[in-house]
Amino acid sequence: MRAKEVLIPGITGTTFMTLFSYLVSLAEGENFSEPERLGQLAERMLPKLDEEQSRALGWLGHYGVGLLFAVVYVELWRSGKLRPDWKTSLWLGGISGLVAVAIWRSTFKMHPVPPKLNFDKYYLQLVPAHVVFALFAGIGYQIQRKIAPGTNNIKAR
Repeated sequence: MRAKEVLIPGITGTTFMTLFSYLVSLAEGENFSEPERLGQLAERMLPKLDEEQSRALGWLGHYGVGLLFAVVYVELWRSGKLRPDWKTSLWLGGISGLVAVAIWRSTFKMHPVPPKLNFDKYYLQLVPAHVVFALFAGIGYQIQRKIAPGTNNIKAR
């Protein structure tokens, strides 16, 4: 797999997931933005960072993790083990959301100065946020195949 094969799915999925988290934040009146939380955690661990640097680190980290999820998804799609359709994306996103909850929970527990937030609400929104990620990563993957056919093949079942 070439690195460029994950760019469109990873960026598309991460962008729409982030938009979803911002919309939930607005609806709930709480900040559920993953890049902002990552930036906040970085700033508390590295106090010499200014606000702009910690914010940039949060965004880079968020998109970096999105690309890592996309690597796994693209490999599953290319191998023919899964299809990038909406039905598969629903459960793939749900599983990814549960993995994300476990990672965030561990991160907050290990962090010396975790943020004050309603953790249950934060974790609860992560699952549908990852379903959105999976849906749009699949759409991005399909678009990429149309733009550059032959770069990633789905094996016939």
